[in-house]
Amino acid sequence: MNPYRLYLVTDEKQDLATLLHVIEQAVAGGITMVQVREKHGDVRAFIERAMAVKQILQGTGVPLIINDRVDVALAVDADGVHLGQSDLPARIARKLIGDDKILGLSIENEAQLKVADQLPIDYIGLSAIFATATKTNTQKHWGIEGLKLALNQTNLPVVAIGGINLSNIRQLSATGVDGLALVSAISHANDPKQATADILTLMQG
Repeated sequence: MNPYRLYLVTDEKQDLATLLHVIEQAVAGGITMVQVREKHGDVRAFIERAMAVKQILQGTGVPLIINDRVDVALAVDADGVHLGQSDLPARIARKLIGDDKILGLSIENEAQLKVADQLPIDYIGLSAIFATATKTNTQKHWGIEGLKLALNQTNLPVVAIGGINLSNIRQLSATGVDGLALVSAISHANDPKQATADILTLMQG
């Protein structure tokens, strides 16, 4: 099974009860991976959220990935870490988490893409595909053509992130991309389970 296929990135602005409800529903709808993101710097709150999510995911086979923080990932024994370009370098992160954990890295431009295959990572998060309100400091928007370029350039699985919604999922899936990462399209849906199922249907289309 491809764990990257439909990748939920949590919304750090949601309170814990809402977040857990969204994840529970998304898992029921067919989500294949969950990344807990917390940008506010409160490590204890991050660990608390991550532990609560881990409990929900227990026994589902859906891996738990921690955004940016290797210390938090180790503290909760998560399945992996996703790093940004300004976080801990991938080689150091790999030494700390060991060989069995999943390590992802955000790739924001062509120069980073060129060296990605030399790094001890498991997948790349190609960011941002389209403009998105969730992330305003993006270096570039890859678009469909940029995504195709990246897929041709790397041997690593590619997860597309940024501005992905029901209107462009079919087009993105047609590129053969390994996975799609979404925040709002699932987190802010009235029915996260149905939204997840609808996205998977579009991906097959």
